[in-house]
Amino acid sequence: MARGKVQMKRIENPVHRQVTFCKRRAGLLKKAKELSVLCDADIGLFIFSPHGKLYELATKGTMKGLIERYMKTTQSQAALTEEATPSQPLDAKEEINILKQEIEALRKGLGYMFGGGAGNMTLDELDVLEKQLETWIYHTRSTKMDIMFQEIQLLRNKEGILKAANQYLQEKIEENTAITNTAPMTTNYTYPLTIQNELFQDLLLV
Repeated sequence: MARGKVQMKRIENPVHRQVTFCKRRAGLLKKAKELSVLCDADIGLFIFSPHGKLYELATKGTMKGLIERYMKTTQSQAALTEEATPSQPLDAKEEINILKQEIEALRKGLGYMFGGGAGNMTLDELDVLEKQLETWIYHTRSTKMDIMFQEIQLLRNKEGILKAANQYLQEKIEENTAITNTAPMTTNYTYPLTIQNELFQDLLLV
């Protein structure tokens, strides 16, 4: 059976979103490794999960070495661009500097969170880290609200089941009361109220 086309938009269900992230992250890392082996390519890959967890892959050497190589390559390309178009010499350099600052701030931020010390982080770097933490807190609260909403819906469903079961018992009691009133007979035997246990249990298990 052919798979349907996946619509490219944010998955609203948090459980499905997390499962899809894990599957596709593993597939992306696998494809990157295969591309490196098959084509002898150097690949560096960063992945940040919705909760801020870092995943990285360096197929050859270290991530630091790949970043330095990337910086040298982009600087060389920026120099060539500057010669070809002298009217736009600062854009590429500014972008490179911004990327370098962001990468360094993220590295220091991770060291701060998992290493237990701020080190030599500057005020700007701490501001970047603060924004990242605010984003992670927002995602955490959003996930928490989704889980609480699901639990509330589950409790409401159980409440409806218990009401239905209570109504069923009330009807049975009324039926037995009516039978007792219409046929008054004295006997030494008692007739206990019997309930269809299977039906009652099915209601509770829904």
